[in-house]
Amino acid sequence: MPWFYLIVAGLLETGWAIGLKYTEGFTRPLPTILTITVMAASIALLGIAVRDLPVGTAYAVWTGIGTVGAVILGMVLFGDPVHPLRLACLGLILAGIIGLKLAG
Repeated sequence: MPWFYLIVAGLLETGWAIGLKYTEGFTRPLPTILTITVMAASIALLGIAVRDLPVGTAYAVWTGIGTVGAVILGMVLFGDPVHPLRLACLGLILAGIIGLKLAG
């Protein structure tokens, strides 16, 4: 179950990273409230996951999921550059996440 919590926390991290763009510097009330709520939920689930997982592994996987998700959504939603080197680097991050999962 801790890995499930960690994956959901990572997906929520993606959500709040993208949400930051919509807050426009925390000047828009509804996106700001939603982003802060998702931030709190993400951190809470990370906290639950680290009860049973090594903190270094959990944190790296959490940030890795958030990073990969934010980069992909940035490409899809905001027209961020899609370049083979960027995609290769995302692959390396994914390989690291999988490796950490397999290692424990």
